Amino acid sequence: MSYSILGAGAVGKALAKAFARKGLEVSIASRKSVEALAPIANAIGPTVIPKSLNDALEAEVILLAIPFATYPEIAKSIPTWEGKLVIDATNAYGVPPEKLGNRASSTAIAEALAGADLVKAFNHLPAATLAQDPEIDGDRRVLFLSSNSEGAARKVASIVEQLGYAGVFLGKLEEGGRLVQAHGNSWAPLIFQDLFRKGE
Repeated sequence: MSYSILGAGAVGKALAKAFARKGLEVSIASRKSVEALAPIANAIGPTVIPKSLNDALEAEVILLAIPFATYPEIAKSIPTWEGKLVIDATNAYGVPPEKLGNRASSTAIAEALAGADLVKAFNHLPAATLAQDPEIDGDRRVLFLSSNSEGAARKVASIVEQLGYAGVFLGKLEEGGRLVQAHGNSWAPLIFQDLFRKGE
């Protein structure tokens, strides 16, 4: 499977570190040029490959680590999202609920990326926590997943496990998924909950 991270801010770099820690190749792209991204990628590890946005969007699995407001622009970047597995790591904190039609923020993104299988994940922890090794003394840091597709959620759960985390499925985006999605100026109850699953 090929992986791309869209966004080279704190969250994007934390995700790149998670892949680099396990020696998994991942591309990283942003509004910056490939040349400007090269030092960022090199500082993280040799398996992190800077790419243009267009090239990064060719990956099978795309992790959104972009500012929430930019998703409509990203949605128009390719003719179709069919066959893509998208992991939404954004947070819509401060966005008025009525602007989203009172839907969960991930529902709005899923509708914009028509045809993609979208899974909400990697957004409930601060970037500094996400950048840390998720395995401590045999225990694994929990990552919450939500999706309207159980098949997509299983695929992302497998990726999460490969990266050393313990995935916990919360259900559909408009149900359990709301537990990890900002609502206006309020954080959902599971955001910032840094939990561990005991080693087995």
